Amino acid sequence: METIVWGIIGCGDVTEKKSGPAFNKVPNSRLAAVMRRDAAKAEDYARRHGVPKWYSDAGELLDDPEINAVYIATPPSSHLPYALEALKKGHKVYVEKPVTLNAAEAEAIADAVKSANGKLVVAHYRRRVPLFLRIKQLLDEGVVGEVRTLQLRMWQSRKPALVAKVADNWRVNPELSGGGYFHDLAPHQLDLMLYYFGEPETYSGYSLNQAAATPADDHVCGTILFKNNIVFNGSWCFNVGDEEQVDSIEIVGTRGRITFACFGNYIKWHSERQHNTEEFVHPEHIQQPMIADIVRYFKDEVPNPCTIDEAVTLMKIMDAFTGKP
Repeated sequence: METIVWGIIGCGDVTEKKSGPAFNKVPNSRLAAVMRRDAAKAEDYARRHGVPKWYSDAGELLDDPEINAVYIATPPSSHLPYALEALKKGHKVYVEKPVTLNAAEAEAIADAVKSANGKLVVAHYRRRVPLFLRIKQLLDEGVVGEVRTLQLRMWQSRKPALVAKVADNWRVNPELSGGGYFHDLAPHQLDLMLYYFGEPETYSGYSLNQAAATPADDHVCGTILFKNNIVFNGSWCFNVGDEEQVDSIEIVGTRGRITFACFGNYIKWHSERQHNTEEFVHPEHIQQPMIADIVRYFKDEVPNPCTIDEAVTLMKIMDAFTGKP
């Protein structure tokens, strides 16, 4: 396979800057077609981004003989059926986070990948962003000693600036998103914890709808005990005042601490008497480093940068935190 030829199912906001243009900017990759149920919006996206073909029906895109890989960027409620159909047709698949509405659906995709002997990657793309790779380097070098505890606080207002504004605000409709803003933002944070610290031993939590401003719970708390005895505590609240907003993850060890914002551009760390602050400029298209590795994986050159099995574990944690069976 010389070139990975992509089709995008769901060319909405996330594809405008974060991901879409990157498919034409990495080696051995080309974006050939996009799909959106609103035909006028699909045509407009294709025109603005120089994409040769557009569709308003996902089945037509999946049947396009030129395409050999599909990026699924719709709301989570349709990830499962689109992924199953794409795998059935022999396509390689890149699917947005959260990978599904819940762990049971993620396991269904995992089963389909195995049955089809297919290739599927989940969009936990922060694994390839330089800021987060730098944190992994600091951890691998042991600059804070033995890690003991992880403390996460994600406190935002009822309309977080971190979340793209859309007319229907599907992110707080549990039938479409799986939950609320927690389901939109926490996958990035929790995946980094799994990427850095390995497999969990146990996890539990709870959630509630404090403000009752939307159908989705707006307050989530959770704890993870990793197999290496590192303890994680997370608090997500989406109904605080504007002046009380926080995005902070602290990694505390026996000789120091690393502090960063999952949706920011800095790392602060100290080890014994050494204090450091590092600032980063994120890639223009933040998913481009991940997409470059995905193309290489699809061409059998590198391992899978984020497997469906890893995403199943993450979804089990999210289900436990939000009280899903």
